[in-house]
Amino acid sequence: MIRKFGFVVAVFVVTVLVMALQKPVFLAWYAAEAAGAGFVGWLEVLWHGLSLDMTVAGYVTVVPLLVMLVSLWVSLPARLWRRLLTLYFVLVSVLTAVIFAVDVALYEHWGFRLDATILIYLADPKEAMASVDFWLGVRQTLLAGVYAALMIVLYRRVLHLYDGERVGWRAATVGSVAMLLLAGFDFLAIRGGTGASTANVSKVYFSSTMFLNHAATNPVFSFLSSLGEQNVDYTSEYPFYEETERASRFESLRGNGPDVAGPARRVLTTTRPNVVLVILESFARTIMDEKVDGEWVMPNMQRLKREGIWFENFFANSYRTDRGEVALLSGFPAQTRMSIMKLPGKSHSLPSLARSLDSVGYSTSFSYGGDLNFTDQASYMYATGWQELIWQKDLHFDARPSDWGYDDSLMCAWFADRVISLDAQGRPFLAGLLTLSSHKPFDVPYSKFEDPVLNAMAFSDDCVGRMLDRLKASAAWRNLLVILVADHGYPYPRTLTYNEPLRHRIPMIWTGGAVCAPGVVETYASQIDLAATLLGQMDVSHASFDYSKDLFAPAPPRKFAYYTFNDGFGVVDSLGTVVWDATSDRVVTSTNPELLDVGRTMLQTTYTDIGRR
Repeated sequence: MIRKFGFVVAVFVVTVLVMALQKPVFLAWYAAEAAGAGFVGWLEVLWHGLSLDMTVAGYVTVVPLLVMLVSLWVSLPARLWRRLLTLYFVLVSVLTAVIFAVDVALYEHWGFRLDATILIYLADPKEAMASVDFWLGVRQTLLAGVYAALMIVLYRRVLHLYDGERVGWRAATVGSVAMLLLAGFDFLAIRGGTGASTANVSKVYFSSTMFLNHAATNPVFSFLSSLGEQNVDYTSEYPFYEETERASRFESLRGNGPDVAGPARRVLTTTRPNVVLVILESFARTIMDEKVDGEWVMPNMQRLKREGIWFENFFANSYRTDRGEVALLSGFPAQTRMSIMKLPGKSHSLPSLARSLDSVGYSTSFSYGGDLNFTDQASYMYATGWQELIWQKDLHFDARPSDWGYDDSLMCAWFADRVISLDAQGRPFLAGLLTLSSHKPFDVPYSKFEDPVLNAMAFSDDCVGRMLDRLKASAAWRNLLVILVADHGYPYPRTLTYNEPLRHRIPMIWTGGAVCAPGVVETYASQIDLAATLLGQMDVSHASFDYSKDLFAPAPPRKFAYYTFNDGFGVVDSLGTVVWDATSDRVVTSTNPELLDVGRTMLQTTYTDIGRR
């Protein structure tokens, strides 16, 4: 019995070790890039990389675990099953070795760890091989051979523990329960832990130096987890127009066209404010404007709306946080049935506010009370230039976190102190915060309204209000621009349908000592327009933001708000609305038919853009 369990555990441990071995080999292979990491950096790569190493080991262990579970009840011929398991381990070893050897060679040229992109080139093997240098092929073949041989030798030693003999039914019953518990631990390794986020490339990202994040990434996981992405031809997802016509139509909609000049209206007292971006979880406009027995659900947002610059006709680009973040931080439109944030090979090439402000000397940091590994947020943010990420694992409050993380009262108080500390350092900064308490299950330490949704929203509003009051009372306020904007809306009231414009209408407020005066912006806009609007006020180029419009430019492009839902889009402007559903291929709502072509052009261009990245 003990040998059966020892065999399963040994398979897992050996797999973790051989996967971890890839890290120092990779770092040594790219010694020049790793030179600045030092010994501590190497240890951090190994430590952070363990998460995905264990995930891969969990998958590899599934077959041996099932074999041992069966062997408790049925005698398995030793010679036959040793051969079958040997074949299994040889296949695992060869596949792992080939992926690793190819990955090490390609990283120099691609700048990211191996993913399913390589399958595009292998579609024509003759052409692919024609671009491979002979000695490079020899070298990588030797690397793969040595690595595979090492794995096979270790697995063969583990096979000495194999025991296929059945045991008595009492022992088998106890052993089955124990084996199922072991299977539970194996499942957790595969899943990536007990947290909200499952195993993804983002889990191993820990540094603003992308090379170190790449070094910690398991190439086997990176490749296998991206296989499904290659089944999608993004450029042909929404073929409304021929390519030349699509490109021509988009020219009148792009935000960085040649006729776009600097802002005609200055709303800030300086071009170099310290910028605080607070992304408000699920802060729907319908909830912000709601009253219960004559009392505002969000009195602080109503107050701040009057004190700052209020964007009256502002919309989210999607209904999910990951897509809303990309729209806000990269000016990139949300997608329908996918999220570019979950495609690290593509999202790393997006423009970003962090990278743009870093280019003019800003420090950049982003904070969240939960897990930034969720939906690959960490990998996206590090890849697009955020220098420092702080989330639940880095915070140590004297309180238990909720299902999603530390609540907004803790985070807002901590973040206010952090902003004040950053201001005291004297270097201009961009500091981001994503709130979380106004999210299901809406479990908050607050009791004001009976409706749990409204109560949670009121709690977050109270936390944000107190945070702003704390900042306003500090010396940091004088040169501070605080941008409050929701990540997406919320279906409130319950009768609100998922695709109508009101579902996607959200608040955006600019406040702080760097704001010249309160005011109202009536222009129809969406989250993608934040980047160009902010950078325009700071005299920083937004040429790389194709979709983002500067709302204060003297001659901005066509003014509209564009959003997507699960399979369709909506466009809103001052003259009306269009909502189009892809499943039925029909227009659901149309009070301004001209907007149908605007939405089609935006949707097709977004997917064409993704396909080319």
